[in-house]
Amino acid sequence: MDHSGDWCPLDFVLGCSFLIFLLIARFIGRRNKKLFWFPAIAPLISVMLSTLIIFLTKADKHGVKIVKHIRGGLNPSSVQELQFNGPHVGHAAKIGLISAIVALTEAIAVGRSFASVKGYSLDGNKEMVAMGFMNLAGSLTSCYVATGSFSRTAVNFSAGCETAVSNIVMAITVLLSLELFTRLLYYTPIAILASIILSALPGLIDIREAYNIWKVDKLDFVACIGAFLGVLFASVEIGLLAAVIISFAKVLLYAIRPGIEVQGRLPRTDNYCDINQYPMAIKTPGIVIVRMNCTLLCFANANFVRERILRWVTEGEDEVKDNTKGRIQAVILDMSNVTNIDTAGIIALEELHSNLLSQEKQVSIANPRWQVVHKLKLTKFVDRIGKGRMFLTVSEAVSAYVGSELA
Repeated sequence: MDHSGDWCPLDFVLGCSFLIFLLIARFIGRRNKKLFWFPAIAPLISVMLSTLIIFLTKADKHGVKIVKHIRGGLNPSSVQELQFNGPHVGHAAKIGLISAIVALTEAIAVGRSFASVKGYSLDGNKEMVAMGFMNLAGSLTSCYVATGSFSRTAVNFSAGCETAVSNIVMAITVLLSLELFTRLLYYTPIAILASIILSALPGLIDIREAYNIWKVDKLDFVACIGAFLGVLFASVEIGLLAAVIISFAKVLLYAIRPGIEVQGRLPRTDNYCDINQYPMAIKTPGIVIVRMNCTLLCFANANFVRERILRWVTEGEDEVKDNTKGRIQAVILDMSNVTNIDTAGIIALEELHSNLLSQEKQVSIANPRWQVVHKLKLTKFVDRIGKGRMFLTVSEAVSAYVGSELA
């Protein structure tokens, strides 16, 4: 009877037994530095023992899944079979491009995760060049597209490998195994291979760091959990895609709804700051000072910024009503954080100016960056608002308004 599609309890028992053995070996190696070699050879011992057990007990006939036949030797050269003029070249190029992007992304993600654990930096350009040459060489012998495998990297990490010499040793070992030992691996159970990979995972799961991410930024924690669940239940690609989508949504959310602050003057200074952060800040009667905390005022956030300011000014939002004495007569826009602006942002400023002007309220701009000033001049917005309404600092804008009122 074929048990290849059935769940076998023997597989579970075998895998768990050797997984416990591998974890104990790692624990012993950490506690006793003199036995550093024990966790390094533990995976090899596990493979040898499990293969011997399956061979002697004939457990494969009772449902235990084994590796079975592995073709020995190296692939012959396939350079002569390369075709650049066939009808499938275009289709193969598209698939190759997609495969390269996925492979590079996965390799860089895996490499950086281990680099952060070991405390070294990873040069993405060198990694991509290395994988490119590796796959070019492999393609000459009809190899699969290769990347930085999570499983092999995890096993190397678990064994205590520190340098690239481990890859050279592994390549020589694989070469010798393909030439000489493939028949000996026939009875190797698949469960033991899974247990070797799983034994490396506990060192990659940092609960404390996940808790720190939760305390610092909830959306970053959601991205972390999305990546973890994607890798756990699907694949590295799905986990990476989930993290990228969540992170991109976070950036988009912050871009669409930037922070906007109502400012007040700190007592005995000319500094203006957020009244929510500094409750002692004093609002200037008749003036609303607003700072836009967005680096780019663009189509994504221009309408939100405009409507937010108009709601504060025209609809008497509680913040303005409770902190401003008398009728609002001027609005000062602190644009010190806005490094650039597009046409949608300029249109939003023009609509804001027109709306406030119809309510007999002055509009001034304080501390704009030179890129912003340049575009406002090109669109004649500076002429419409008046060159006398552009100030270097918020303090100068307030002084100019107070001076005009006294005059």
